[in-house]
Amino acid sequence: MTGFNNLDYGVFILYIIASVAVGVWFVREQKSIKDYFLAGQSMNWFMVSISVIAALFSGISYLGAPTEVFNHDMTYSISLVTFFIATPVVALVFLPFFYRLKLYSAYEYLEKRFDLQVRTWSSAMFIIRVVCYLALAIYAPAMAIAEVTGLPLWMSIVGIAGLTTIYTTLGGMKAVIWTDVMQFFVLFGGMLVVGWIAISKIPGGLQGTIEIADFGGKFDIFRDTSWSLTARFTFWGCLIGPLFANLVQMGTDQISVQRYLTAKSLPEAQKSLWFKLIITVPIVILFYLMGAVLYAFYQSHPELLPTDLKQPDRIMPHFVVHELPHGVPGMLIAAIFAATMSTVSSGINALTTASMMDFYRRNMNGNPDPDRMLQLSRRLTAFYGALAMAVAFLMPLMGTLVEATNKIMGLLGGPLLGVFLLGMLTKRANAQGTLLGAFVGSVGLTALAFGAKIDALWFSAFGCVGTFVLGYLFSLATGHPAMEKLQGLVYSPRDVFSKSRATEVLPPEPTDSLQPRDTVAMPVGDEEVAVPPEPAELSQTAERARQSDVTPAAPPSMAPLGASLTDLKKRAKESVQESAARAASDDVDAGDEPAEPPSAAAPPAGPPGAPPAGPPSWKKQSKKRSKGDD
Repeated sequence: MTGFNNLDYGVFILYIIASVAVGVWFVREQKSIKDYFLAGQSMNWFMVSISVIAALFSGISYLGAPTEVFNHDMTYSISLVTFFIATPVVALVFLPFFYRLKLYSAYEYLEKRFDLQVRTWSSAMFIIRVVCYLALAIYAPAMAIAEVTGLPLWMSIVGIAGLTTIYTTLGGMKAVIWTDVMQFFVLFGGMLVVGWIAISKIPGGLQGTIEIADFGGKFDIFRDTSWSLTARFTFWGCLIGPLFANLVQMGTDQISVQRYLTAKSLPEAQKSLWFKLIITVPIVILFYLMGAVLYAFYQSHPELLPTDLKQPDRIMPHFVVHELPHGVPGMLIAAIFAATMSTVSSGINALTTASMMDFYRRNMNGNPDPDRMLQLSRRLTAFYGALAMAVAFLMPLMGTLVEATNKIMGLLGGPLLGVFLLGMLTKRANAQGTLLGAFVGSVGLTALAFGAKIDALWFSAFGCVGTFVLGYLFSLATGHPAMEKLQGLVYSPRDVFSKSRATEVLPPEPTDSLQPRDTVAMPVGDEEVAVPPEPAELSQTAERARQSDVTPAAPPSMAPLGASLTDLKKRAKESVQESAARAASDDVDAGDEPAEPPSAAAPPAGPPGAPPAGPPSWKKQSKKRSKGDD
């Protein structure tokens, strides 16, 4: 078999049409920026979890992971262990901040914790990093499609970027998430098909595959256990470096954070992360095992492996095109295309969100026009799609896909993670020290990367630790931040071991006033919770209490973190009632002697003209007072 036939092209084209149709379908549901960026916060934990997986495991993973094992071994697969560390950190430390502070952009937190300069720098670093990463994600499947169809590489790049940008521009985040779910099952279903067909053509089947791959050292993860910083992919490098890279992607990346914020509540978002961890384990193992399977196949049939493959990452698409029956190549190239569409659509939507919230809306005066913001968001989405497509032509200079990913993630993501950790974990870090530490850390990392030639796996770790240490030291030298401004902005263990203080707090519509006009702010620990105003009768009674110079009782403590919104309303109402009762009691009091409290055994008041049975209740006194006022 030498390429696509009509059946393959048909399957591939139908898949593209279906993806674009999803974007067109969800145009009708967009009524606000919240719908466009956060899918109206209507997504459940399962959809969010699958979407995050599909976005982070792109065509780079689909092509790069098998190639890494095919050419080397499974040492890099030890990075799987880091997910068991990064996931709890993000779920229990990062997510509560994002939900409690009602954010659209992850970098809004940095302005609240430090200042606008830190927020702007961090958002700019994110934009640069993601544009480069999306360019790499576009290049990977374009290379595969060029291998399959014989089309020029530039035509494949333009086609992939253009189609993905169209459906993302039209449908917003909801279209992104629904297509992510669809692409997830196509992607991993396709990988299973590749493995099954390859093993069936290897002498000895599964047992023969294992023996051949093992003899070739493909299952080795302890090939190099040294602490060398320059050796390629050592055991310790694959264990430490990816830990920081995963924290960058899962905790500071707007692509991931924006998906978390589409969940209905904080518990739903956290549940999606735990489910993602469960699903990630077999997915990562499957990706790397495919490299061992392909190695065993071509060792058994060496005549089928051409010696003139221009790029090592083309081994997977080459197998798909030349070894699978008609119809299957169309589906699997669609799977590679699907992985890219997930990543690119997620990325350009996140880039638009960061640009709109961290630059445009943050620096404009007055209330933004919702229709104008929605139209501008669509234009920015198209712009970032075109920009990523242009940068994709430079990606062949970055080495293999796995190496290029680590370079981009480390150089631009490591210092950003250090900034977030400074804000969340320390009270001494200030804006000036943090920004200076991030700048010096970034410059130092760049010099170390290109001067000392350290392996790209260490970039994220060095960037994060360097920024954290330097930022902390510079902060000690430039002054202590005001403690009252740190309320609710620095991590506390009680945020983990208690019910979330913000399980029902969702990001608001982007207006100048974050509190709805029909609510009042009630203090709850370190934050404020919106509580509906009291009925008119209670408000009037409270006003009379203030006019009578009676000091109202302090409201009951709102400190318990697990208090529900219903409890808060009830306590606020009881507080107003108690204050008004004392005021009314003083109004009807004759002379300076205090009024005697009503007897518990006193009978209820009788009809008009009957002897009084005791002082009337505070409600009746309020009514009499109102009549007198009238």
